Amino acid sequence: MATGGKLEKAQIMIVNGKRKGETIECKFNPNSYTLEKSVNYGEMKATGSGASIMQFVDGNAETLSMELFFDTTDELESDDVDDAAVDVRERYTKYIDLLLSVDGELHAPPVCRFVWGDGIDFTALVRSANKQFTKFLPSGIPIRARVSIVFSEFKTADYHKSEVAPESTDKTKVWTVTEGDTLWLIASEEYGDPSHWRTIANQNDIANPRAIEPGETLELPPL
Repeated sequence: MATGGKLEKAQIMIVNGKRKGETIECKFNPNSYTLEKSVNYGEMKATGSGASIMQFVDGNAETLSMELFFDTTDELESDDVDDAAVDVRERYTKYIDLLLSVDGELHAPPVCRFVWGDGIDFTALVRSANKQFTKFLPSGIPIRARVSIVFSEFKTADYHKSEVAPESTDKTKVWTVTEGDTLWLIASEEYGDPSHWRTIANQNDIANPRAIEPGETLELPPL
């Protein structure tokens, strides 16, 4: 990737915790990367009909995956270099491990950003990193590695509140139960999300969500 004729190096920036501000520069830019996004649907059976209704449940975090390549072969040309100096683990891959290690300040692995010029800026947690060492010195020291890494999109709670807050009625409604109704179906109809069945159950002191009868009236409060 070039910007203004200059080759931009991909890098991983640590954005919180003890190592906040540190940068892991990729030795070589990835040949490709994959972005994947998926959602989950729940299957609910309509009573008596044998048919099923697919309802949206939630969305999964977007993932970014790629293979990174690290190599210290070119440094072997120096006469005074020792094995430890060209160990690809010490020079590069141990810093990838930091992204999967618990930070003492956070009590969790740190959040990072994968940035490659103007092409991509992805804030994430590292989900996995599979390291394969492919070239070695006679002493067994690895000098070449491929790292298959998967980042999982990170968004703060404030983002979810501001961007994906559910909408609902602004006043309590009354619903009369009919044959085949379930709390899941009622929540889906009223709130657009079957997972809000608990809101209805709590409002109406329902201990068993399956124990509702035709003719019964339920209060549907605003979210």
